[in-house]
Amino acid sequence: MDSHTVWMAFGLTLLAGLSTGIGSAMAFFAHHTNHRFLSISTGFSAGVMLYVSFVEIFPKARETLMESMGTAGAQWATVGAFFGGMVLIGLIDKLIPSAENPHEVRHDSDLDELHQDDPHPKETHTEERRRKHRLHRMGIMTALAIGIHNFPEGMATFIAALEDPQLGIAIAIAIALHNIPEGISVAVPIYHATGSRKRAFFWSFLSGLAEPVGAGVGYFLLRPWLTPNLMGMLFASVAGVMVFISLDELLPASREYSKGHDSIYGLMAGMAVMALSLLLLT
Repeated sequence: MDSHTVWMAFGLTLLAGLSTGIGSAMAFFAHHTNHRFLSISTGFSAGVMLYVSFVEIFPKARETLMESMGTAGAQWATVGAFFGGMVLIGLIDKLIPSAENPHEVRHDSDLDELHQDDPHPKETHTEERRRKHRLHRMGIMTALAIGIHNFPEGMATFIAALEDPQLGIAIAIAIALHNIPEGISVAVPIYHATGSRKRAFFWSFLSGLAEPVGAGVGYFLLRPWLTPNLMGMLFASVAGVMVFISLDELLPASREYSKGHDSIYGLMAGMAVMALSLLLLT
C-alpha cells in the first residue's frame, strides 16, 4: 500500500474528527442554535452512512473475501464481521454512562441555553458554584465519551479510505457532519461552567482528535497483518459500525431537532447524493 494513500486516508480522518470544532464555533457565534440545520445535517449523515454501508461496503467486503473463501465462506464471514462491528460499537456505547453519552439525544433547551444571558437568575452563590461544577464535569466527561466513540469511527473512516479513497471521502464528510452536534454538546456545558470560550473550544477540539489517533493506532497495530482477507473483514465491520451509529445516534438526534419532515428530507438527500456520487465515479 503506497504512502500517498495512507496519508490521504489519515488526512480525511483528521478533517472528520476536527469538525467538532465547527460545532463549538456554531454554539459560540450563532445567535440561536439552528435546529433545522442540525436535523437535516444529521439526517443527511445517516442517509450517507446507511446507503454506503448496504450498497457499497458490504458487497465489496464480500467480493474481497470470496477470492480466498469461496461464495459460502465469504457470505458467513461478511455477515459475522458486519454484526461484530455492531456489537463492538454497542459495547462501547453501553460502557459509557447515559448522562455523558454523546449518543443520548440532547433536548433543544440544552443547546439554546448557551445563548441566554442569565439562564439561572435566582440562584444563590453556592447553588451557582455547584451548578457550574456539575456542568464542568459533564462537559469534560462528554468530551471523554465522545473521544472514546470517535476512536472506532476514526478506524472506520481510515480503513474505508485505504480500501477506496473516493468512498473514504464520502464517509469522512458524513462523519464530519455528525461530529458537529457532538462539538456543541461539549462546548455548551464547559462554557457555562467556566465562561471561557477558549477552554470550551479546546475540549471540543480535543475530543475530535480521537479519530485520527484511532486511525493511527489501528493502522500501526494491524499493519503487519493487512492481508486482503483482513481488509475484507474490517470493511464489513466498518459497515456494521456505521449502521449502528446511524440508527442509534444520528436518526434519533435528527428527529429530536426536527420540525416537520426535516429529518426524512435530510435522510433522503444523503442517500441520493451518495448514490449519485457512486454512479458518477463508476
